[in-house]
Amino acid sequence: TLAYVGGRSRAKDGFESLTETYLERCTGFAGCATEGFRSEAALLERLTKQKSRTACVLVLLDSRGKQMPSEDFAKWLGTRRDDGAQEIVFAVGPADGWTDAARGQAGLTLSLGTMTMAHGLARLVMAEQIYRAVTILTGHPYHRGH
Repeated sequence: TLAYVGGRSRAKDGFESLTETYLERCTGFAGCATEGFRSEAALLERLTKQKSRTACVLVLLDSRGKQMPSEDFAKWLGTRRDDGAQEIVFAVGPADGWTDAARGQAGLTLSLGTMTMAHGLARLVMAEQIYRAVTILTGHPYHRGH
C-alpha cells in the first residue's frame, strides 16, 4: 500500500495518474493500492486495526532515512515477501515530519534523497521504485542497472 498523510485530495496533483500507472503495472506481481489519511494518528490506527496472519510492515519515507540503490531495495522487498509479509505500507509523511511514535513502529525509514519533494512526487517516485523492485525480483528487463 502506498499511503500518504495530508489533507488535500490527491486527485488535484498532477502526479496521480502516473502513480496509478506504475501501481497497475505491479498487479501481475503483487496487489497494490493507494490510501490517504488526514493525520499520522489515523494511519497508525489503521495499522493497529489490520487483521491478518502477519503484522503489517511500515516503511516511512523520510529524507533522514536509509538510502539504498534500487537493487538493494528489491532485495529488501524480496526478503519481506519471502518472510511471509502480507502487507507493506510505504507512507509519505505529514508536512512537519514523522513523530517518534511513528518512527518507533516503522520496520524501515527510507529516504528517496536528501531533497524535500512534494507528496505527489514522492508517491510517484516510490511507485516507480516498487515497480522496478518487482521487475528486478522477477527478472523482467525493465531494470537494466543504469
